[in-house]
Amino acid sequence: MVTIALEQFQRDVADAFRRVEAGETLVVLRDDKPIAEIKPAPEPEVKPKGRRPSGLYKGILTVPDDIMDPLPDDILKYFEGT
Repeated sequence: MVTIALEQFQRDVADAFRRVEAGETLVVLRDDKPIAEIKPAPEPEVKPKGRRPSGLYKGILTVPDDIMDPLPDDILKYFEGT
């Protein structure tokens, strides 16, 4: 953890954020008292890609029996823009 005076932070904000990007945690001081802590954001969680497990939504999602039936004419017209 590194301390930095508020005046220095204000003079060179870009440099302060470069340091944070490099992994440093900065404590900003005003009159030698800490007023803020700036630290690197946590890395986003990367979820592995691949197949989803079978039955993931079993009991939560149901597929209606008429899923493959033709749509009613009024709904078809809506999708076709007529």
